[in-house]
Amino acid sequence: MTPVHFSFTSAFILGLMGLAFHRTHLLSALLCLEGMMLSLFIALALWALQFESTGFSTAPMLLLAFSACEASAGLALLVATARTHGTDRLQNLNLLQC
Repeated sequence: MTPVHFSFTSAFILGLMGLAFHRTHLLSALLCLEGMMLSLFIALALWALQFESTGFSTAPMLLLAFSACEASAGLALLVATARTHGTDRLQNLNLLQC
């Protein structure tokens, strides 16, 4: 495994572990998701450059577009949660009370 592959794999694993073990605030969960998506984007872009395939070069841009949509939806949920509940702590959120 090259150092580049190791760094992107470790960035993805760190984001996944942060999402799994550090879920106190909604904002920290969203930041972990964004870190995972950015590591996937960079790894996918480097993979397309490494194999020099022109047909696969649109996949990183599609992933980046979906990541931007996910970020905007997450921030909208964060603002709505902060307005209704007064905090973004995930322990105070209950889906049964909504």
